[in-house]
Amino acid sequence: MLRIVTDGAADILPEWAKEYGIDMIPVNILFGEKSYLQGVELDNEGFYKLVEESKRIPKTSQPSPHQFVEFYRKIAQKGDTILSIHITAKLSGTYASAVAAAEELKGEFNIIPIDSAVGSLGIGLLCREARKMERAGKSVDDIVKYVENTKSKIRVILTLDTLEYAKMSGRVKALQAALASVLNVKPIAILSDGVLNMAERVRTRKASLERVLAIGKEEFGDKPVYLGVVHARDLKSGQALLEDAKKHFNAKETMISELAISIAANLGPGTVGLILYPAE
Repeated sequence: MLRIVTDGAADILPEWAKEYGIDMIPVNILFGEKSYLQGVELDNEGFYKLVEESKRIPKTSQPSPHQFVEFYRKIAQKGDTILSIHITAKLSGTYASAVAAAEELKGEFNIIPIDSAVGSLGIGLLCREARKMERAGKSVDDIVKYVENTKSKIRVILTLDTLEYAKMSGRVKALQAALASVLNVKPIAILSDGVLNMAERVRTRKASLERVLAIGKEEFGDKPVYLGVVHARDLKSGQALLEDAKKHFNAKETMISELAISIAANLGPGTVGLILYPAE
């Protein structure tokens, strides 16, 4: 049987986990001495409340190889193939943990770890398409080939509302240069080929949202896409962006999701953006 596994930096619509059989290993969220499993012991709203109460940004850490070993054993039967698709290795050690666990469990399961080179809904969509292909009778080799060929074509384009979270978090290194200069701007960050780069700095929220759409349009034009919008505790802005985006793109399907807290912890509430995934 083919098991599909991802991690807490992926965004998966609530119905997808069951409908497409996607298992998610949670990320560790560390508040001082206390550690929480994302989505198991701490949900998104609980996370933001803890930040407000403690006035501190938590650290996030990838699941350890041991956590992966335990997780794989919990969700799979001996002899199963596990396709394990994870957040870009350039931002997290999750993929490395999956590789170490795969090596340890070589005799029990056929584990294929994949560095998705993206995050958020980009990973969720890769997992969903992998399952659709399996149900259509495609081989595991075909599915792996598809994922490897598609991942570099996915774009995640985000605009941050506040720089406070990015400033406190050492994780988003690509943003550091901007932080030292002007703090009253709305940066636009693009996750492409595994790297999160600050593409531009825009003066107002309205201009930053317009620019997010323009950057996506420049790359995808009228090509058919799965159009996703993500938001960090700002559903209203997310819905408004989605309505605007529908007018700009040839969307085969649209969706909206709250940004995984393991990513929002580094970018902050008010972050919104587009996930553009080729639908050809």
